[in-house]
Amino acid sequence: MLSLQGLLVYIKYLGNALGSSTITACIILAGPLIAVARALGDAIVPHLKFIWHCFIRPLGATDQRTRLDKFYKGQADVYDKTRTSLLRGRNTMLKLAVSHFRTLRAKNPSQRLIWVDIGGGTGHNIEFMDKYFPISQFDAIYLIDLCEPLLEVARKRFARKGWRNITVLCQDATEFSLPEWATTDPKGSISFITLSYSLSMIPNFYALLDRIDYVLSPETGLLGVADFYTSGRQPSLHEKAIGGTSKECGWLSRWFWQIWFDFDHVSLSPHRRDYLEYKFGTVKTYNGRNHFIIPFIVRIPYYFWLGRSRSCDVSRFCHAFEVEGGNMIGNCSPASLSVIKDSKAVPLLDIGKPIVEVEQPAHSTINITPPLSSFHYHVGSPWRLPYYEQPMHKEFRTFIYSFTWEDPFEDMKHLDLGPDDSMLVITSAGDNALHYAIAAQPRRIHCVDMNPCQGHLLELKLAALLTLDYDDFFAMFGKGQHPRFRELLDNKISPFLSSIAYQFWHINDKAFAKAFYMNGYSGLALRLARFIFSLAGVTKDAEELCNAPTKAEQVRIWKEKLMPVLLNPLVVALLKTPAFCWNALGVPLNQRKMLLDEGSIYEFVRDTLDPIPSTYSFKDGAYFYPLCLTGHYTSTSCPSYLTRAGFDKLRADNAKATDAFRLHTDSIVNVLRGLSTGSLTRAVIMDHLDWFAPGSKNVEDEVSELARVLSSGGFVLWRSAARQPWYQEVFRMHGFLVSPISIRKGPEALDMVNMYASFWKAVRA
Repeated sequence: MLSLQGLLVYIKYLGNALGSSTITACIILAGPLIAVARALGDAIVPHLKFIWHCFIRPLGATDQRTRLDKFYKGQADVYDKTRTSLLRGRNTMLKLAVSHFRTLRAKNPSQRLIWVDIGGGTGHNIEFMDKYFPISQFDAIYLIDLCEPLLEVARKRFARKGWRNITVLCQDATEFSLPEWATTDPKGSISFITLSYSLSMIPNFYALLDRIDYVLSPETGLLGVADFYTSGRQPSLHEKAIGGTSKECGWLSRWFWQIWFDFDHVSLSPHRRDYLEYKFGTVKTYNGRNHFIIPFIVRIPYYFWLGRSRSCDVSRFCHAFEVEGGNMIGNCSPASLSVIKDSKAVPLLDIGKPIVEVEQPAHSTINITPPLSSFHYHVGSPWRLPYYEQPMHKEFRTFIYSFTWEDPFEDMKHLDLGPDDSMLVITSAGDNALHYAIAAQPRRIHCVDMNPCQGHLLELKLAALLTLDYDDFFAMFGKGQHPRFRELLDNKISPFLSSIAYQFWHINDKAFAKAFYMNGYSGLALRLARFIFSLAGVTKDAEELCNAPTKAEQVRIWKEKLMPVLLNPLVVALLKTPAFCWNALGVPLNQRKMLLDEGSIYEFVRDTLDPIPSTYSFKDGAYFYPLCLTGHYTSTSCPSYLTRAGFDKLRADNAKATDAFRLHTDSIVNVLRGLSTGSLTRAVIMDHLDWFAPGSKNVEDEVSELARVLSSGGFVLWRSAARQPWYQEVFRMHGFLVSPISIRKGPEALDMVNMYASFWKAVRA
């Protein structure tokens, strides 16, 4: 910017150049200066109006309508300009709603599409909606508000747009009535209702939500809410699961924001949201903090939420959860309460005949059951079984494995898998489970992992398979980056994600911004490898290794360039440390001990890596190590689900192959306890049992349950870092016939990963 002295010099220069006085130059500059001043005024005046009417000007009114008119009359024309950064979540709620009601309407496309926007004010929501779902495709839209100044803005907005299917109604929300109800039954007649920062401003919210429940379509209706809130600690795990991640607010935050908003007759008490989540079935929820004005200091709690009528058909999800998943946790299926006979409760008392005869009803039913979990009201597929967050789950801040580190092609040689099989596998990143579905389409695949984030990752892959085209899908999981991930998440993928998985990916929406596979704990190892290669000056050699045309060329590059770097004493010393083994490689202490009991870290790394370049082509199929070296897959070297053929097979016949998946967030033994005897034919437990110390009762319990749940002739496959894992004897004790498939005896490749010293099979007799 020019200083005052510089500005005067410039003005004088202009005056001399034009052959006129300094005054003439000032006149010439006046136009731009006035334009700048006007622009500043346009930016500042709306916010000054907002501050005056919201924080300074007294209302002096008692009834709701007069108070609203007086509050908004002087700022109605600047309402939208001043609320953009304050009212967060509105636009995301609408985008989610569009993607969800598209999915719901696919079941009944001929039903009338009617939207009621309650407390919609200036019509901002309706104009924004047109970006994602054409307003002309709604049969009717009703904007309901009690504030006439805001409604006048809405009328002008709709007139400019030429929309003729919108009716603006000045009504009390608790008694709203649509003109068409004069000739039709209002019950279940509405497809879509929104409450955008209005629920907190409506005094009689109980009556409002009861009325919405009455008119919302039971099967295809959707309710969307975005608002401020406060909430304390949830009284039960069930309510905590419904409310979502980070719902609880600190006591200071609750106290301050409730009092602050109370001055403007906006209620942030927890009761409104509690009743909303009780009255309706939660589909999606997200809790955020609005860093308004001063980031990290002014943090207003807000949420957006989608829900359905609790009377919708949830039988498919109950069956998936209780029967197929073998669970009862979190199940609150409504059931009639049996009447307790008085004679069973207290002894009979002879107090004579009553003066007034009271007719007793033959029976009474009281239904005060809470809503089911968000899983039961899900609009997509019943993949992710619900779970209650336990202390163990909180230890996993993200996924450990962004890719699966076992060779599924070798598995398929020994699984003898067919469409009648039911199998249990460890989720990991889901790559191998998807491989089994492509190769054999088994009837059921139970994916189990204690880390919720591994389930979130597999859910994302399944949902993206159903909703994205191949190019977008490969960009995300092949190249590991997609510039429009957040857009795809909200607009396409979200209906097929569980509420908790959507929350995770909403929070981590930058995961695909640059290099997805550098995320998670396994990403630490990949980033370290890149750093070491860069330090040693062999980054280009690593890339050439992945693109080498022959195995001979691979061996040359490995021996001359990369092997001296990776088997450097400093690198080997780092690999020895327990912290790095766990945080970067996912190797726990007990597995590390098993490995060291049979040799050194140097020998293990040498025997693992040395035979790979001479055995498999990195360029044409052996995709594991190229991912580690480059941070991405290629179209010729990637897991089966990322090939065009695998992608098409998973999507074929309305994605029938994906119906097999049931994702559990629990320990293997707990999942096995919920499954019926003889219900499994295969189990692939990777190196999971290496994690336990010799003699662990957990191993005893798990193998015992595997013996019960596996049918006769069914079997377990596992890998181990040890050549002779101690727990093979536990399988034999429970009647399994145990045999090694392969045991590494030196520098030889057992499969494309070759990270394990042995591969085992245990058949139930």
